[in-house]
Amino acid sequence: MSGLLVTPRWKGFPRRSSTNLSFSDGGADSQEPPPLPSADGELQIEGVIDCGKEVMSCRFNPSGTLLAAGLVDGTIKVYSVSDWSCVHTLKDDQTAAHHLPVTAVRFVPGRQASQGDLLLATYAGGQVKFWHVSTQSCVRSLQEDRQTLAVTFSPSGSHFLTAGSSDDINVYDTETAARMNVCQPSPSVSVMDGHRSRIFGLAFHPSGEEDFVSGGWDDTVQFWNIRQKHSLRRISGPHVCGDSLDIDPETNEILVGSWRKQESLEIWDSQTGQKRQTVPDDYRGQSRVYSCRWLGPDHMMVAGSDINMCRVIDRGSLMTRGCLIDLPAGVYSTDVSSSAPPLLAVTSGHSLYLLRFQQSNELH
Repeated sequence: MSGLLVTPRWKGFPRRSSTNLSFSDGGADSQEPPPLPSADGELQIEGVIDCGKEVMSCRFNPSGTLLAAGLVDGTIKVYSVSDWSCVHTLKDDQTAAHHLPVTAVRFVPGRQASQGDLLLATYAGGQVKFWHVSTQSCVRSLQEDRQTLAVTFSPSGSHFLTAGSSDDINVYDTETAARMNVCQPSPSVSVMDGHRSRIFGLAFHPSGEEDFVSGGWDDTVQFWNIRQKHSLRRISGPHVCGDSLDIDPETNEILVGSWRKQESLEIWDSQTGQKRQTVPDDYRGQSRVYSCRWLGPDHMMVAGSDINMCRVIDRGSLMTRGCLIDLPAGVYSTDVSSSAPPLLAVTSGHSLYLLRFQQSNELH
């Protein structure tokens, strides 16, 4: 994982699965292990899945019945939400030979149930693969000349974007997998109309098919149209290192997470480019953000490293309403199911943590 993500993690941590606990034998002189992960406030742990390898990315399918986990060795495991069993394993000769991390997974939206779920996965070796989940078969594969680190679909699923270790964002037609456009900066470095470093975050506006934002290591969030070559405008400041851009369809506010100690979670106005708020740190301390998203109209969800935790924050008061704490490693990925109440998925180390947010009416 060198060069992708850097996260401190506990040594000799007892790995937790949904059925049992196993402890590493560190000898008589080993340090006392840290406490087991636990949920606080209005979050409840529904289950914990041990995936066997470090989990880099996760995603629920549109119906909320399956949860896909992209692993550090290039394997994708798909779990049933009903009993947490592994029902599908997605790998082929190419991913087995390269043995490189699955950097992002996304289910194709808008498909009919009779067609079966189609999963798009990106890999650190530059592969972009479409998997037909129920048959465990790769139905289409592309190769990009870079580490491909991020992917997202337009709301209808008609287009998808990829980004990574170059400053290019590729725009593809989903049905044909043909590249429609390359969004990139101008040749002159004095013009900041695109990225100048690795890109980790991509997000379409939820109510549009052409407008999207991106973020990366160059401390900018860029605003694009899929039919234009260069970005239309930008905001400066956020240091995006993961899936930490999310646009509210009603308020047009962008939730932005940064992998840094100060101002790691911010709310920006996408129309004016002005910062609305900096969300304060939890009282437990600072956490550098890898993943954040809006959670309905009243809450937000954020997770990261340093203090390895995931918390749900009230949008009005900016108070933590629930928290998953004492995780064994940084959280690289989170997702929210379509069920009501939604199921939350959080990755940490080898594990997927499944949570429910049991909202009280204290502040509403």
